[in-house]
Amino acid sequence: MSRTLLLGLLVFALLLTGLALLDGRFFLLLMPLLVYVGVALLGMPDSIPIRAYRDLQSLALQEGDSAIMYLKLINEGAAISVLEVRDQVPPGGLRVVEGFTGLVTALPSGSTAQLAYSLKAARGAYEFQSVAVTVSETLGLFQRAAQLPAYTRLIVMPRARRLRSLPIRPRRTLGFAGPIPSRQSGVGVDFYGVREYQPGDQLRRVNWHVMARRPDRPHTTEFEQERIADVGLILDVRRQIALEMPGASLLEHGVHAAAALAESLLHDGHRVGLLLYGRGIEWVFPGYGRLQRERILRALASAGPGDSQVFASLDFFPARLFPPRSQMIFISPLLGDDHQMLFRLQAQGYAVFVISPDPVSFEVAYLPTDPLLSLATRMAQLERRLLLQRLRQSGIAVADWPVHQPLDDSIHAAMTSAWRAGSLMGNR
Repeated sequence: MSRTLLLGLLVFALLLTGLALLDGRFFLLLMPLLVYVGVALLGMPDSIPIRAYRDLQSLALQEGDSAIMYLKLINEGAAISVLEVRDQVPPGGLRVVEGFTGLVTALPSGSTAQLAYSLKAARGAYEFQSVAVTVSETLGLFQRAAQLPAYTRLIVMPRARRLRSLPIRPRRTLGFAGPIPSRQSGVGVDFYGVREYQPGDQLRRVNWHVMARRPDRPHTTEFEQERIADVGLILDVRRQIALEMPGASLLEHGVHAAAALAESLLHDGHRVGLLLYGRGIEWVFPGYGRLQRERILRALASAGPGDSQVFASLDFFPARLFPPRSQMIFISPLLGDDHQMLFRLQAQGYAVFVISPDPVSFEVAYLPTDPLLSLATRMAQLERRLLLQRLRQSGIAVADWPVHQPLDDSIHAAMTSAWRAGSLMGNR
């Protein structure tokens, strides 16, 4: 029970008793209480003249990192006898690992109070909107509460693990040195062929073995050019495939796969773009280098299930996002009719590679033992194998990825198999 309520009950009881007994002594007992209330009213501030400011040590983190939140409150009015501060941490994956989100202090006029605490968070975007403050006078009878605006935004990006260099083979490459053989002679390290010497050829490229047999007609060694390519990453975030189990999410595996692919491809020098398929118009236009890596990871930080049907068929995307004859990497557990969309991409000249986190093995790992579970699992796996086989037979490389196994191994096994089968397209 609050102090104000107890005081009010006491005053009422004394007043009622004095009226009932017609005894003035009870009214005299009321005088100290009334003086107590008056002093409390005089000490109570008319308003809450406080400004709140946030200073986050880092506005963008990677999973596993921590940041310190500093909250500063400045009193721009009369002195405040008692100030109680309770910071409001956004719900979700944020947790306080050190320090406190609350503070009780006196705040003289013009002075500043500050609290600090350390945060860790799961992947996501978190918005700090306001801070709750309560002011009261010294006696603690009266209080005034308010929500002070103090906005900031924290982005926690997925931690990207670099993969081995991906042996992609798009139909078109860009005119910069990179890891993809271009089937054209030029600057490179792999042998391409031998031709007759032409004026201007460097002497270090003269093939002395051929010249030893035909000294009258010197020949020059040619090397195969290696170039970079345009790569479009498509992460499937449709709600239908966002399978979640206690403490685990299949979408999280897809997000981390996209982050690892972007890290590896950008490191190899490729121009990389990203589309969140199922979240409306959300994409990152192709780019290079560390800045592009930051853009992609920021987009992946807020990736979540969506129901948008914008560009549902992937037929009408701008050419700037997916340049013709470039490499497309589709990260999705796949629905039953997704093969039609992938066939259309292939028919439009894209080199399509599918990385499919296995939803069957993911879900079965969390289900209780049941006599019918084995039969249901075999039926689901058979249906999935038929879908993946249909894609492979059409020339689309597919990595069937059990998420409890390393992504790197699944990708390179699938690409090696597709390369041997002639599924990976060469450059034109």
